[in-house]
Amino acid sequence: MAVRQADVVLVGGGVMSATLGMMLRQLDPSLDIVMVERLDHVAHESTDGWNNAGTGHAGYCELNYTPETDDGDVTIDRALQINAQYEVSLQLWSYLVEQGILPEPSTFINRTPHQSFVWGEKDVAFLKRRYERLSAHHLFRDMEYTESPKDLEEWMPLIVNNRDPMQRVAATRIKHGSDVDFGSLTRSMVTWLETQPNFELMLSSPVHYIDQRDNGRWKVRVKNQKTGELTKLEAGFVFLGAGGGALPLLQKSGIEEARGYGGFPVSGQWLVCGKPDIVEQHHSKVYGKAPIGAPPMSVPHLDTRIINGEPALLFGPFAGFTTRFLKQGSIFDLLGSVKSTNLKPMLSVSKSNMDLTRYLIGEVFQSHSDRVASLRNFFPDAMEEDWQLRMAGQRVQIIKQVDGGGGKLEFGTEIVAAKDGSLAALLGASPGASTAANAMINVIERCFPEKIKTPEWQERMKELVPSYGQSLVEDEALLTKVRERTLSTLKLG
Repeated sequence: MAVRQADVVLVGGGVMSATLGMMLRQLDPSLDIVMVERLDHVAHESTDGWNNAGTGHAGYCELNYTPETDDGDVTIDRALQINAQYEVSLQLWSYLVEQGILPEPSTFINRTPHQSFVWGEKDVAFLKRRYERLSAHHLFRDMEYTESPKDLEEWMPLIVNNRDPMQRVAATRIKHGSDVDFGSLTRSMVTWLETQPNFELMLSSPVHYIDQRDNGRWKVRVKNQKTGELTKLEAGFVFLGAGGGALPLLQKSGIEEARGYGGFPVSGQWLVCGKPDIVEQHHSKVYGKAPIGAPPMSVPHLDTRIINGEPALLFGPFAGFTTRFLKQGSIFDLLGSVKSTNLKPMLSVSKSNMDLTRYLIGEVFQSHSDRVASLRNFFPDAMEEDWQLRMAGQRVQIIKQVDGGGGKLEFGTEIVAAKDGSLAALLGASPGASTAANAMINVIERCFPEKIKTPEWQERMKELVPSYGQSLVEDEALLTKVRERTLSTLKLG
């Protein structure tokens, strides 16, 4: 069997692989890139519009990014970091729109105000303190705060209509928030890449074998599910961007850096309403506070969505427990991921996260009426018959080994890279897709360290992302300049 030689193999056809493929193509058009995807379409697992919140996670409305301290203060460092990372994605997308590589922005991103909404004295005090801390920083200077019934009626009519007038409520808003259809975005990027020389897309082709040769290059064997044909690939660099499927492949790679990593799968569901007379009354993403013990992906929110051009309202997500790592995965995924190197961390995490386990079991046994009752905290007039349940995507939260051999459950995304830079994997969940550009710059810096130092790659990277190498958290003038361009180019202003 002939061996297909390549410079880069991207495993997975989601937003991460597509972003990395796009950036590498822009940095060096001569690179030979192969993308392999186990399904017969790209962007149909976590990246698909129905499988994620579509919130351009910028920290504007997600209260879990600004935790409360014991003394009643609010820490904002994570929100600042995530906001700056999202600005990197907006810069890359703006460049690709300007070059005609991506289509009209409204096909994948639409202006949708990002709002937080809370009720009760304690949470109102928290939101006000959060607003004071965030709005004092230039990244969040456009944030508004209100407790006024008149403002709230304008900002979120569905949410305040027929609400108890004695209940104390508050909200914040950033008008230039966005709703992103990451599925459409990714499919557009891959469609363009397919027009380029030295790029090949192999669909219905899961990876069966991965191993590093003595010369440092990687052997990757894929099998076409439709024809049964085996293909041997060999590449100098492999990226595992396969969502929940990245962990098992990382373990198969045998790299030392993968030791101790485990995964905790969480499934999700949405309540969806497509009735035009209801959908037309709500135009924002409104996030509340998560229940005690809930994973970050379960922060309740009522969202305007535009998926494949069709508007809808989504509420949720409602979490559930599953042993699958992918929506179209196997019930044996979790069991198969347990190895001698991660058994101790995984047992340690299962023991120390009983509240999360109880929460997930409670979510699994909810009825439709229970879910609509949760929705009524946000939309008091919600009627059961107007909302249908729809499956969201799978998320695999990271379990990481800590000193002493125990484990810690990590909520976020993490890049694991071989020390020789020949292989990298992306693990974890939210904020995920929103920070794809920043995450893939991290991969490039770690895995192409000599090339990224060259004047050619430095210059190209600054064309793709003008703020590259500088801090948007610290440089207000730079942020102003960057944001003016992205809001205009992507029609979010």
